[in-house]
Amino acid sequence: MSRIEITAPAGAPEVRAGDDLADVLVGLLDLERGDLVDGDVVVITSKVVSKAEGRVRPGTREDALPGETARVVARRGPTTIVRNHLGLTIAAAGIDGSNVVAGHVVLLPLDPDASARTLRARLRERTGRNVAVIVTDTAGRAWREGQTDIAIGAAGLVVAEEYAGRTDPWGNELAVTLPAVADEIAGAAELAQGKLAGRPFAVVRGRADLVLAPGVDGAGAAALVRAERADLFGYGAREAVVRALRGEPADRAPFGAPAPAEELFATIRDTLGLLASRSGRDGEELLLTVPRGLVRAVAALAFAHGWDVGPTDAPSETRLRPAP
Repeated sequence: MSRIEITAPAGAPEVRAGDDLADVLVGLLDLERGDLVDGDVVVITSKVVSKAEGRVRPGTREDALPGETARVVARRGPTTIVRNHLGLTIAAAGIDGSNVVAGHVVLLPLDPDASARTLRARLRERTGRNVAVIVTDTAGRAWREGQTDIAIGAAGLVVAEEYAGRTDPWGNELAVTLPAVADEIAGAAELAQGKLAGRPFAVVRGRADLVLAPGVDGAGAAALVRAERADLFGYGAREAVVRALRGEPADRAPFGAPAPAEELFATIRDTLGLLASRSGRDGEELLLTVPRGLVRAVAALAFAHGWDVGPTDAPSETRLRPAP
């Protein structure tokens, strides 16, 4: 039988800059009763971490957003989705205006993985227990309504279980199965913590197999952030069209690595009715004649596929090459 237990202690005080979060949590637990044991996973909301680290600022989310934004992904009405400096794609860069003094906002921790490592080490010092730590925040999901908590920081935990190469009971080999167990634990802990109950800590018991040895902190939650060029949805639908038409080099990375020549060839043929020929070493270039009215469209399609547009010796001919 498999069993998971989640305890979210009540009575947490208001956390202020400089507070020791290990002391706060230990004050809520009965160690002699076994409220914290080796192999537990301590879950803490990022807001409490941010308050302890002095990440509260006067102003509004709109005031703070530019400084927390690496790039804008999409805008729809009052909602702005950005990729922040942690690599998280999240509404308003994770800036929060709730459960804080009026006229102030809370920014995400500068380095949530480092925050988790610090809390893990302090809990080891204070209690002697070897536990893992997850720092959580609330995020929406593409294609799904509502939000759930995810891990934005972690220490001492296997954050994802690799199943690729294993076989199921029917003998089928698994190829890309990679459960993000840190996110699963974060979401489960939020069920016990609640949003308005003032319980920023949770202790999850039953997955000691994921907890690493003392002094081994692991890759952290940063390992769950998909690389910029590997994200299939680097921009919103409208924004992708606009960025491709503008063709600014700084906007190229979210479109990913250059697509194969066959894919770009087919796209130009099917959308514009133009046929290209292959040239260059290994056929890595496309040559085509582009009517004046379609020059910008070809350039946009090439940009979106990770290719550059350049002239040839023939005035009417255009050369397409994969961008470096």
